[in-house]
Formats: sequence, structure tokens, C-alpha cells
Amino acid sequence: MPTEWTPEAIERLLSDLETLYGRPRFVPRFDPVEELVSCILSQHTADANSFPAFTRLRETYPDWQAVVDAGPEAVAEVVRQAGLANQKARSIVGALKAIRERVGSYSLDHLRDLPMEEARAWLMDLPGVGPKTASIVLCFSFGMGAIPVDTHVFRVGWRLGLYDRKIGEAKAHDALLRLVPPGLAFRFHTTLIQHGRHLCSAQKPACDRCPVRDRCAWFLSGGPESAARPKRPK
Repeated sequence: MPTEWTPEAIERLLSDLETLYGRPRFVPRFDPVEELVSCILSQHTADANSFPAFTRLRETYPDWQAVVDAGPEAVAEVVRQAGLANQKARSIVGALKAIRERVGSYSLDHLRDLPMEEARAWLMDLPGVGPKTASIVLCFSFGMGAIPVDTHVFRVGWRLGLYDRKIGEAKAHDALLRLVPPGLAFRFHTTLIQHGRHLCSAQKPACDRCPVRDRCAWFLSGGPESAARPKRPK
């Protein structure tokens, strides 16, 4: 029988997964603007590429005004390691300009006082910012109930039956907002990433070692076996 994903069921899910991975502790790593720029650099690349590029950007320019003054072409050369450098540089400079124009400074602190969905919409109106980037800023900088959905969170979520796989990662953000209590957002995001990396992998999920397989719609429907069957030749 499919699991009814009530708030209590979500809490039990996290508690059981945290027996493996530990309970994550919320500690803001950057100020909100730094988090935003770091997220833009991380799009479509690994942390091993984006974090050094972010460090180099911060070391090259003394403040955000210097980044804007340098312009996209110069910034692209500095963040080349992150990939898609021209596109990301345009997004970074464009987002910083928009923040300054709308707020009067390079600050996102005003978002703290907005309802979460209003704050997310404000961020998504910036160049290069989609639901994942906006949710990361709100979740990691402000501790809001936004749930960033990356490839791991999305895969674990649809396998568990939290939403239909067909809706895609962008719409999964809203689906999870309807299911996961705001106070569990950070734990949910962090723990599902861990599970997706270590056991619930894309190609060879270790269902035999999964502590929540009794609630997994994909496992209960024979998912691992069907995934292992060879495809018919076209």
C-alpha cells in the first residue's frame, strides 16, 4: 500500500534516514549575497569546480561593486573554472545590479521579513535565478522552509512516491512545499541528498540496505528489478 505522506510520516522518514547519516546541523555558510553568487556558479557543475571559482572571485574583487564595475567579460575570465563562465558572469553581474537598483545596496537582508514564497519570487526575478538557486539562498542563509531540489533530492522524492517523476525538478519544489513542514526543510534537503549519494543512486540503488524501503513506492512496485531488466532493441 502506498505511504500516506503526512507531516508525521515525513518526520519518521527523516529520523530513520538520520540513523545512517546523522542529523544535519543548520549553520549558515555565507551571507545571503555570497550564497546567491556561489549558487549561480554551482549551476550545472560540481562543487569541486564552483567553490574554487567563487574563492577566486572574492579574492580578485574587494567588494560587489568592483564585480559590477569589472563587467561580465572580466568576471567570466575569473570564474572560468566553474564552466559556462560567460553565462554565469552575465547572471552574477546582472543579479548584483538588480539587487542594488531594487534595494539600494548589495544586501538581501530584507528577505528575512517576507513570507517565504514572496521571498522566493523576489529572488527568481533576478537574472540567472531559478527555483533551486532561490530555495538554496532562503534555506541556507535564512533557515526558511524552502526545499532546494537537486538531482538527488528529486530522484529520492519520486522513488518514495512524494510526487510523480513526470513533473520535473522545477515543479517538485512546490510539491514538496505542500508536503514537508517548514521546520523540516533543511533536514529534508540535506538528508535526501545524502541518501541519493550513498544508497539511492541512479544506476545501482542499494535497496537491500535501505532503512525506508518499506515506504518506497518504487521499491514496492518492483522498481529495482524492472530497472535491471535489459531493454528491448528498437
